[in-house]
Formats: sequence, structure tokens, C-alpha cells
Amino acid sequence: MIDIPTIPIDQVAVEERVKRLNSRSIKKGSKVQALKMALSMMDLTTLEGKDSKGKVIQLCNKAKQPHAQIPDLPKVAAVCVYPTMVGIAKKELQGSGIHVASVATAFPSGMAPLSVRIADTKFAVEEGADEVDMVISRGAFLSGEYQQVFDEIAAIKEACGEAHLKVILETGELHTYENVRKASDLAMDAGADFIKTSTGKISPAATQPVTLVMLEAIRDYFYKTGKMIGMKPAGGIRTAKQAIQYLILVKETLGADWLNNQYFRFGASSLANDVLRQIVKQETGLYQSGDYFSLD
Repeated sequence: MIDIPTIPIDQVAVEERVKRLNSRSIKKGSKVQALKMALSMMDLTTLEGKDSKGKVIQLCNKAKQPHAQIPDLPKVAAVCVYPTMVGIAKKELQGSGIHVASVATAFPSGMAPLSVRIADTKFAVEEGADEVDMVISRGAFLSGEYQQVFDEIAAIKEACGEAHLKVILETGELHTYENVRKASDLAMDAGADFIKTSTGKISPAATQPVTLVMLEAIRDYFYKTGKMIGMKPAGGIRTAKQAIQYLILVKETLGADWLNNQYFRFGASSLANDVLRQIVKQETGLYQSGDYFSLD
């Protein structure tokens, strides 16, 4: 049986540390570097019932060239779509070095039989997904059925084959920092390559205190096993200022080795355009209207 200890979390200390780190300022040159780094860490995402072939193609084009007026910008890390759209994204991104990520396992609820969730995962991988974002069974977790949650993650990991697995905790439904820590530890022990805050469909989604708790779990797991696990905050991160604050959080908790898109990602929809606006502002001194950027 899986034994995941409950680690007490000092809420005041976590939130105070985030507040202190957010008070830091960085110079202009470092800010531009940080903004470009943030752009390279984004998973551009479209997860709507109205998604179409044309919308996915447009998103892939933006992933390859985020802003035509600044051609030397870095490409984003991945494009994240539903399994039925993976084949389209794979074709459009071929040779670009940009990964195709797919939500699976009856996203966002996860309320489907395990056999269906495994089939969903295998379909996404067969279509060409390099990464799979799965959701845990929050009801089972909150009921104390930790072995069930562990076994399900392990089964999805096996179904992924060579694809990387990002495990979504849906922290807005876990209620306490202790639960966030326990779910993080459980997911890593079960085989997660990344742990991820949220689906973006539940409020609150990503928050910096929750992210700090997850980063500390990753740090402790690395000390215990020597294995580096990735982190992906997703949902509710909309501004370049917030993105930089998250990068500082990663740097101060895990160190520079995690400051790349192999180990850190943003689940981004509206974030990309604000980062692009800020890069243009830093390089030209002028803000561009939001109308100059595509709405994805």
C-alpha cells in the first residue's frame, strides 16, 4: 500500500515568503531576458468545445512566430490541444521543435472509467502527442483513496509510452496546502514527469503560494531521489509581471537548473500577448495596442 505522509504546511510562512519575493525589482536588461524566457516556457493552449482545425492551425503559427515584427523571439515550448486536434497540431509543428501536448483522461473532470481514460491517453499518443496532461481523481483523493489515485497515475504513465506525463492536481479543489503537498508527493512517486496546478476550468487556479508548496515538494523529491521533476502553473496567470514573479519563485526555490522549458512551463492563453506587449515596450519604448496581437 502507498504511504504518503502528511507534511504540515505553515500557511503564514508560505504566503509571507511569496510576498517578500514579489517585492524584488529587476533591471531592464534582466527584465527583457526574463520576458523572453517566459515566452519560451509557454504552452499555448486552446481547450474549448468550439475548437476547429483553423483555430489550431492559427495557434501553431503563433507558436512558431509569436510576433512577426520581432522575428528573433523564441518559439514557445508547446501547443496544448484536445486529443482529436493532436494530429492537426503535429502536422503544423513538424520540424519546428515545438512539442504537441494533449489533455486526456476525460479532462477537465476526470470522471470517466479508468479504461476510458487509458484509451483517451493512448489515442492522443498515437496521434502524435509528445506530452499528456492528465487530471487526478480529486474525489478519490479527498476521500483518502490514495492507492487508487496512485494506481491510476501509474496506469496513465504506462499508457503514455515515451510521451511525458504532466499530472494536474486541480489545486483549487484540494482546499488545503497540506493536501496540495500530499498530492504532489503522490503524483511524483507514481511517475509524473511534471506536476501541474490546474485545468484552468476551476477557480482559484494557479496561485503563487500553491506553486511554492509544489516547488518545495519537487525540491525535496530531488534531494531524496536525484530526479528532476517539472512544474507547470496553469490558469489565472495573465500578466508579464506575474510571469516574472513565478520565475523568481522557481529560481529561489529550485535554482537555475529548473529555469528552462524542459522543467518549467506556463499554461498560457492570455499571458502570451501581455508578455509580447512588454517585450515590445522594453525594446521600443512604446506600448502596442492589444489589437496588434491575435486573440487565441
